[in-house]
Formats: sequence, structure tokens, C-alpha cells
Amino acid sequence: MTNKYRAGDSQVDKLIVLGLGLLGASICAAAKKLGLANEIIGISRRQSTIEIAHAKEIIDKSSDSLATLAGNFGEDDLLVLAVPTLAMKSVLSECQEHVPPSVTITDVASVKTKIIEFAEQVYGDIPKNFVPGHPIAGSEKSGINAANPDLFKNHKVVLTPKEMTSQGHINKVSEIWTRLGADVTFMNADDHDRIFAATSHLPHYLAYSLVDTLSRESNANEIFDHAAGGFKDFTRIAGSDPIMWHDIALTNSQFILEIMDRYIADITKLRDAIEKKDSRYLVDTFNRSRLFKTKKTYRKDRSIDFISKPCGELRGEITVPGDKSVSHRSIIFGSLAQGTSEITGFLEGEDSLATLNAFREMGVLIEGPEDGRLIIHGVGLHGLTEPARELDLGNSGTSMRLMTGLLSAQEFKSRLVGDESLSSRPMRRVTVPLLEMGANIRTTADGTPPVELIGGRLLKPIKYTLPIASAQLKSSLILAAMYADGESVIIEPVTTRDHTERMMTAFGCNISVDDSSRSIKIQGGYQHIGTRIDIPGDISSAAFFMVAAAICPGSEINLLNIGINPTRIGVINILKEMGADIKITNRQDELCEPTANIHVRYSSLKGIEIPENQVSLAIDEFPIIFVAAACATGDTILRGAEELKVKESDRIESMAKGLKILGIETDVFDDGIKIIGGKIGSGTVNSNHDHRIAMAFSVAGLRSSGAITIQNCKNIATSFPNFVDIARSVGMKIDLESN
Repeated sequence: MTNKYRAGDSQVDKLIVLGLGLLGASICAAAKKLGLANEIIGISRRQSTIEIAHAKEIIDKSSDSLATLAGNFGEDDLLVLAVPTLAMKSVLSECQEHVPPSVTITDVASVKTKIIEFAEQVYGDIPKNFVPGHPIAGSEKSGINAANPDLFKNHKVVLTPKEMTSQGHINKVSEIWTRLGADVTFMNADDHDRIFAATSHLPHYLAYSLVDTLSRESNANEIFDHAAGGFKDFTRIAGSDPIMWHDIALTNSQFILEIMDRYIADITKLRDAIEKKDSRYLVDTFNRSRLFKTKKTYRKDRSIDFISKPCGELRGEITVPGDKSVSHRSIIFGSLAQGTSEITGFLEGEDSLATLNAFREMGVLIEGPEDGRLIIHGVGLHGLTEPARELDLGNSGTSMRLMTGLLSAQEFKSRLVGDESLSSRPMRRVTVPLLEMGANIRTTADGTPPVELIGGRLLKPIKYTLPIASAQLKSSLILAAMYADGESVIIEPVTTRDHTERMMTAFGCNISVDDSSRSIKIQGGYQHIGTRIDIPGDISSAAFFMVAAAICPGSEINLLNIGINPTRIGVINILKEMGADIKITNRQDELCEPTANIHVRYSSLKGIEIPENQVSLAIDEFPIIFVAAACATGDTILRGAEELKVKESDRIESMAKGLKILGIETDVFDDGIKIIGGKIGSGTVNSNHDHRIAMAFSVAGLRSSGAITIQNCKNIATSFPNFVDIARSVGMKIDLESN
């Protein structure tokens, strides 16, 4: 359910707060401080509480019950119920008897499903004027003496209205909380109770239990005297109001017990691992927790829009995250190696982390990542173990296609799944040759993920000419061929990126490449050993800043330690042919991947016919090349790029639609596009959840006549999680809007 308040369309005459504990008294104090109501009335059955409220001057009037106010309510009044959860049913009965339906009613209870159930029992159905709410704010102190007018500032308040709740009443409650400094969000009541059972209720009960356990130890005083920071948090939490947490336990027991049972099962496993000195389990558990927290993957479902605006010249010296393609392969080959591998420069983006997590699920001990550094304790070619659950690869097409080849050769079953975008991408190009090798694979009827791999098959070697230029298809077959009984030969129609071949050479795998015939030979059954891999900056990420500097007058950017693999430098070749001022310095020819610094200055660009022999060498960079073409003089024509239609989105169609919105003329072909250079306007474009399209249109904002809003940009985290920070560091103006 989605509701939004409209600021300024509601007015509070009397604010009546029933219950003057910490939350109720803090609402009164904040409302009095900010002047949010004409009159503030506090209701409490305890005369001493009323006296303190008057002494603190946080209320104007007082009463001991709603009944005494009957007949004095108005339609601009707001009633806040701030009583213990189990008292809510009787309080709602009083509301039903004495409070007219024109008065807005809300509550502050931490459990919403039971409160709504109480309302339905009392009223027959939830009344239209009742807006269930939960301010996520509190203190280890309780009672009126702990009242704090700033308690709700910068804290969330969750509202859980039902479909029949009046929008006018929702608006009033939303507005009062916003004026109190809170961030108002909306949620289904069941979802609320399930989430807070895990994030709030269970932690409190764990704190109460641990403090109680330790308080009964013979050396309890010494334990508490030497409490470290983490334990002090437990003691603070355990100082909360016992009655409130008693009520929550009884009214949200279903969801609390569900998460508590899962926690007990996991803590039992952790205990067993400690007893058995199971280092792999311990490190994997701690790494998963650390990675989840530090990468904030708990926010991955939030939608983010970018707003890119024109700016002055760009200047700076920057590094970009590690190469995504190389990062994936470092995990794969490090895991299959015998011995330990050290990885530096690893891309800590969602795609490569999906690969990392998949191998952890299959029994590989991986330390890190920490600042791009990993230690992989390889299990050998035949050491992977069956995952306990399906492997979720998120948005990563590389993970999906490469791991399909690898897992088709294992002894165990596995199932690969992904997000909505990944679940629509074609897999037959991979599964057809794997089936020829003897693999047992199932996909959907449309040939898309999920992919089920039955395992237990000895694969046959294959001699296969790729029907399309695809490094992912090639790599998938190479991984399967490593397990085949004999020598496999894979032939490419044109050269594609060769990160897999280079990585295998660095690890000492049995692979040979004949550049003249574009053929690759792999001998199955050969065990490689661990090594060190230094991953360079990703040229696909660098490309956005190469184009940014090239199209923005007066700009000059130096990109450091970028991978310049000959099968990836199509973007440099194309931009140079368009007239870009690009200089390559400090070349380093490392064993795995060559690197260099790339220096780019502004220059006038011209349209060109992109050579077809550059298409496969720049396949991931075309969204940003299209932006360069839009800023160039004349026409830019691309042909032979059918592969762009089956990336994270149909990149040709998505870019053409966006450019048209911004006033750039295009002509779309079955295998390419013509872009007529012109003046970029302003407007709203949709990235279609494609990270490269989102970043490309962000760069287009440099030359636009006004702001460009790019919708659905959260997927940039798959390849370039700090894109906005780096963009701002060189002078780009990009704002974020979270939905």
C-alpha cells in the first residue's frame, strides 16, 4: 500500500495524548516546543504523572479518562494512544464509545497486527479514522521523567494503514510526525511485525536473557565491571521497560518465535563449529555477516533515481574499481585451485559478490573482501560441495553463464536463480553445447533461468565453433571442458575478451591459444595451483569518465592503473577515431592483465562508422559511446552489434528511447543504430534497471540544457558502487533521489 501525505493540508487543534510514558510524554514535549497544536491535553490515570506533566509544562490541560472529554472533540483534533500493547483493546473500546469518527486516532505500539485485530474486534472493522503507527525511537530510560522533545528527530515512523483508512486522516498523522522531525514510511502490518520481530524484538529478548544469565554468575560484579562496548549495548537494551517488552512478546509471538527458532538453530551450529574447531564454518559465518553489514545489501530493494545537471569543467586524477570480468574469474579459478590464492583489486560490487557468495555456499573458505583484498583457500578441481540452498546470482549474467558450465560437470545437483532482469536473459546459447557434452540441464520453456543442473555426468570433450561472439559462452564451455575426458577445442568467429584464457595461464592451467585460427584447446582433468592475482581498474568503468572528459569543455582527467587488455580497448580505439584526445602512459605488461594510465582532455568529436572489428572489443561500453556520438558533429553508425539486445536490457532500444526524449535523433537497426549528433535537452529517462545505461545518461547531463532524471539506478552497485562519489570528486553534479 502506498500513501503520501500532503504537507500543509491538515491542522491540529487539540492534540490529546493518552498515556504519558516515555513516548507519550515526548510527543507532548515536542509538540509544545514546536507549537504544533492549539492545545495539548494529557490523559493519565496516575495523578502524580499528571502533576509532573504540568510541572514540566508539556501539557496545557489534563484528564484521567477519555470519558471526561466526550462532547468536546472536534474534527481537527488528533488523539495519540500511547499505552502498553495489551491495554490497547480496552482503550479502543473507550474510543469507540466517546470519540467521534471525525477525530484522527493513531497509536505508538511496536506491534501492529494485534492492534489492528483489537480495533476490528471493538469496531467490527478497522475505523476509517484510525491510522496505526510505530515510532522507531526510544531510550533505556522509561516514564515521564525521561521525556525528550527531540526523541523523534531523524528517526523513522512506520504507519500501517489499511485500505479503508481515510487519506485525510493518514495525511494528518503523517504531517504531525514529519513536523516532529521523523521520517515517515508505510508498510503492511504483517511485514512490519515480521521485520521488527527480527530487528528489534529478538535483540531485546537476547539482551534480557544474556544479562540475566551473567547476573547469576558467581563473579557477576567483575563481569559487569569489565564490560566492553558490545556488552554495554546489551545492558543498555536490557534496561528498557519490562512491561512493554512483556506485551510485545505475547502479542507478536508468532513472528518472534519464527525468527527465534531460526536463530537458535544457527547458534547451535555456531556452538558446534566452535567445539569442533571448524574454522571454515566460523570464518564463512563471520565474513557473510561483515560483508552484509559493510555493503548495506539490506537496502538493495530500494529504488534510486539520479538527477544529473550541467556543470563546468571536470578535473582530477582518479582510480576506478577493479575489473568486473577479472574479479569473477579470480574467484572461480582461485576456488578450483589447489592451495591458497591472494587477490588484490577485487571489485566489491553486487555482481562479483554474487559469485563470491556462491562459492562460499559450495564450501570454499574465502577471507575478505577488505579494501579489494581476498584470500581464497582453494578446494581443488573436485572439491566443491553441494550447496544447501539455490544459488542466487542477482543481476549477474557472467555468474549465471560461467557457473552453468562449471556446475554442469559436478557430481552434485544445483539450481541457479537471479533477479527479474537476469531471469529473462537467454541461456540456450550456453545450454545447447553443454548438452552436447553430456550435461543434464533444465531451464524454463523459454530457455531462461532458473537453471537446474542435475550433475553426476562425465562430460565428453567437444570441438565447437561459437555461433556468436560471446566471451561468456566461450568461458562457460572452457570451464566445462576442464572436467571433460580429453581435449576440447573452442573456435571463435571473431576475437572476444580473453580474461579467462589469461587467468588460466596465470594459474598454470592446461590451456593453449592459437591467435591465427582463434582456437582454444583445453585438456580436461588438469589440476592447477593457487597464485596471486592483481586486478586492474575496469576499463568499462573508466569509459564513463573518458567520455565525460572528452565532451565537457575545458576538462582533463587522468585515470590510473586501468586494464588495457587488447580484447577490451575497443572503446579507446573508437573514441580516438571520433577525435578524442586520449594518451596512454605508464604501460605495465603484467602476467595476468596489462595496465596503463589513461589521460583524456576535452576535444571536438565527429561522427564515424564504427568498424565492425571493434564491436566485440567494446561490447559493454556502447551505452557511453552512444552519449559521445550524441555530442559529436555528424552521424555515428553502429552495425553488427546484435549482442547488445540481450544484455541487462536491450541496450540499443533503451538508449535510443532515452536519447529521443533528450532531443537526439536516432535510427534503430536490427543489429545496430545510427545516432545524429545534436544538442542534448533535459527530461526523464528510464535506465530499465541497467547499470551502464544509468551511468551513461548521468554523463549525458554534462552537456544537457537542463537536469536529466534517470530512473531506476540502484543496479549501478553491480559494477560501480562508488560511481556517484567519484563523479562528484571530478566536478559532476549528480543528486540521488531514493524512492
